[in-house]
Amino acid sequence: MSAVETFNALPAERLTEDLLACLAAPSWGAEIVAKRPYRDRAELLAAADAAARSLSWPDVLQGLSAHPRIGERAAGESKEASWSRAEQLAAAQSADDTTKGALIKANQDYEARFGHVFLIFASGRSQAEILAAAQERLGNDAETEQPIVRDELRKIALLRLERVLDAL
Repeated sequence: MSAVETFNALPAERLTEDLLACLAAPSWGAEIVAKRPYRDRAELLAAADAAARSLSWPDVLQGLSAHPRIGERAAGESKEASWSRAEQLAAAQSADDTTKGALIKANQDYEARFGHVFLIFASGRSQAEILAAAQERLGNDAETEQPIVRDELRKIALLRLERVLDAL
């Protein structure tokens, strides 16, 4: 049985748990579950992508609530915490103390400006790259920043959904 066939056959409760670990916005997971069955991986990922792109701002904020600050270690033993630690691991190892301190400051400034954590697709990026992006995005207004945040959340959710499928 393929991963997508398994995905289609899983009980909704089990899928909901896995999908919440990908993106902590219940409406996103509910939409994906409701559209089963999927013919193949591409169709499933396209549906997940479309659902993430259509999230309301309150849903985005709900999704953000499950993300730690960049550079902070996610606590707990959940799938989501484990994935977050892995996504930030390479970046954390690449930072010197000056960069780490500047990133902490950028996180604080960002949260004060926008009222939520700075979110970026960290996989494959160094802390210096993340810091540069944070500093650049601090110059945005909320209207400019919200679509960027939604897109970063979407990219993280899709990466995590790939992990779910790979584990089936």
